[in-house]
Amino acid sequence: MSDSFELEVEQITYGPKHHFFGYIGQSQTIPWNQGGRYIVALRNDFQDHMPGPGEAADVILIDTENDHAIQVVDQSQGWNPQQGTMFYWNPESPETQFFFNDRDLETQKVFTVLFDISRGKRIREYRYEDTSFGNSGVAQNGGYFLGLNYARMARLRLVTGYLGAADWTEGVVHPEDDGIFKVDVNTGQKELIVSFAQLGDALRDYHPGVESKEMFINHTLWNRDDDRIYFYARGKFNKREARLNVPFTVNPDGSDLTIQKVFIGGHPEWLEGHEILGHNADDLVVYDTDAQKIVRTLGDQSVFPEPGGDNAFSPDGKWIINGSGPKRGTVYVMYRMADGAWARTRRYDQGEWISGDLRSDPAPCWNRTSDQVLFPSISRNGTRQLFVITRR
Repeated sequence: MSDSFELEVEQITYGPKHHFFGYIGQSQTIPWNQGGRYIVALRNDFQDHMPGPGEAADVILIDTENDHAIQVVDQSQGWNPQQGTMFYWNPESPETQFFFNDRDLETQKVFTVLFDISRGKRIREYRYEDTSFGNSGVAQNGGYFLGLNYARMARLRLVTGYLGAADWTEGVVHPEDDGIFKVDVNTGQKELIVSFAQLGDALRDYHPGVESKEMFINHTLWNRDDDRIYFYARGKFNKREARLNVPFTVNPDGSDLTIQKVFIGGHPEWLEGHEILGHNADDLVVYDTDAQKIVRTLGDQSVFPEPGGDNAFSPDGKWIINGSGPKRGTVYVMYRMADGAWARTRRYDQGEWISGDLRSDPAPCWNRTSDQVLFPSISRNGTRQLFVITRR
C-alpha cells in the first residue's frame, strides 16, 4: 500500500429501510449535485425480490450538510436493485436537476423524468406513444440521453430490466423499431440511432446463429467528448455456451457502427478520448477503440486482484476506483494515474446478496471534487445502505 494517502469509510444511511443509488459511476454518473450538498438516491422497504408494477421506491435527497438527513421528493416505478433508476444530474443544470426512470401504472410504459429540486417537482416527462423506454446514459456534456427498452431487458436478462413493463417487441427476434434511442433533452425529439436489425446484420458473419437469438443492449456509455458511444449487444446471456456478448462503438448520430473485436470485460469505463478502461484476462487494461488494441496495463495483481469488477474514472481525470466482489466480500482500490500509488479498503461482506438478480454489486461512484466515492453495501443489520470513502 502506498503511504501517500489513506482511505476512510463512513456509513451515511441506516435501516430499517434500504438505501441505494444504483448504477456504477461510469461516464461521470455522479450522485452528488453540483455544489456537493445533496446526494440523490432510492429508498425502499424490501430486497428479497425484484420490484414489479406498483412497487415504488422513494426518490430521496441526502443532505450532507445536515447530518445526512433524508428528504423524500418523489417516487419511481421504474427501478431495480442493480441499476437503481438510472439517476443522472442534468449536466446543463447540475445544481438542481436530475433524471430518473419511471413507468405508467396504467399502460406499464417506461419513461424518463427530469426533476428540479428548486421547484420541488417534475419539469418534464419523456413519454412516447409508439415506444416504451427509459434513460440508459446521459451525454457527459449534456443535451441528450440514450434510451433502452427495459421491458425487453427484463425478459431477456431480468437483473437489468423492469419486471412487468410494456414490451412492444416481444416475439420479434431483431426488431427494426427498437435498439438505442437518442433523445434531445430540450425538445424531447427522439431518434433510433441503432436498431436490433442493424446489429443482427453486423453480427451475421461474426457470430453464427445470431439470426435466432433475441438480443438486448447493456451499458450505453458516452465518452467525455460525447463523440462516441460504447455498448454491448447481448443474447442467451444465461447460457454460457451459446452466449452472445459483443462490444460495439457508434457515433451519436448513428454512423460508424463498429464491432470492437477485442473483448474488454467487466464494466468498461471511458478514459480520455477514445480509450476505454476494462479488464483482459487478469489485468486492468486501457483499450484504444480506434486502433482496436490494448495499449497499456495499469497496476498488477497485487494492486487489482479482481480487475473485472466495477471501475469508475474520476471527474478530474487523475484517479480510478475499482470495486471487486461481492462473492468474497467487496473491496475498493483507489489508484492514482500519475504514479500508480494506491490504497485499498477492507472487505465488506454482502451476506446472502452475492449473486443473482438481487446481488449487491460494488457500484462505486465519484463525487465532483474527486476525493470521495459513494458505494452500497449490506450493513450489520442486514439492510442495504450507502457508505462514503474519503481520501485523506
